[in-house]
Amino acid sequence: MMSDEDIKEYHNIGKAIKHNDKYNYITGRQITDHESGTRVYEIKNDRLPSVTTILGATKNQQFLKDWKAKVGEKEAERIKNVSSARGTSMHKFLESYVTGVGYDDLTELGQAAKPMAQKVIEVGLAPVEEYYGSEVTLHYPGLYAGSTDLVCLHNGYETIVDFKQSNRPKKKEWIEDYYLQIAAYAMAHDYVYGSTIRQGVIMVCTPDLYYQEFRIQDAELRQWKHKFLKRLDMFNELKFDEKERTKPMKEEDFKNE
Repeated sequence: MMSDEDIKEYHNIGKAIKHNDKYNYITGRQITDHESGTRVYEIKNDRLPSVTTILGATKNQQFLKDWKAKVGEKEAERIKNVSSARGTSMHKFLESYVTGVGYDDLTELGQAAKPMAQKVIEVGLAPVEEYYGSEVTLHYPGLYAGSTDLVCLHNGYETIVDFKQSNRPKKKEWIEDYYLQIAAYAMAHDYVYGSTIRQGVIMVCTPDLYYQEFRIQDAELRQWKHKFLKRLDMFNELKFDEKERTKPMKEEDFKNE
């Protein structure tokens, strides 16, 4: 026979997480250039590069090039598209759970993503006491913008959460850019909303339902913030160099020739 506590827990399964409207989030428009893969956010008439665009432009691409050479361009593109679609569906299942809005995806990939989302819900979201925003657009005025999956109270800490799907288990040294994303979002949130984000949690699930969680707090989070700022500087230098290369020549440029 079920105890009163068991009955209470049973009836809470599938219910939305409590929402706290502590932060009045600003909305923005996302603009993607599909040809180049770059993304900007338009916020208050200002166009800011996305965090993922900054990281993509400044990361070492050698591992990706080696992998593409190994599996072939066509197969690499197929894997990328499948992973992206499955990840999008998993995110939608998780967003619907957090906000309490019904959602289903009856496609083959959608049905593969559903149990992945359920695993994240059962394990990853269990310590979440309340949430402040889901699919939140964050920006650091004049510098960058992006979208994080969840801002919440997790084990007593105000936390940035990112959900990730992966084809295989991850090692910490492989996911540096995930930490940098979290750090960028935490900085932006604190600057705009006067918060004190103390923790970042990356929740990863594979198609065979292997769940992993990576957390950074306080001093370690600050270290990743410094590392992101270095990548931001590198990005701005690259953009400056690109502008210099493409700057139209003026008449005086020819005078000494």
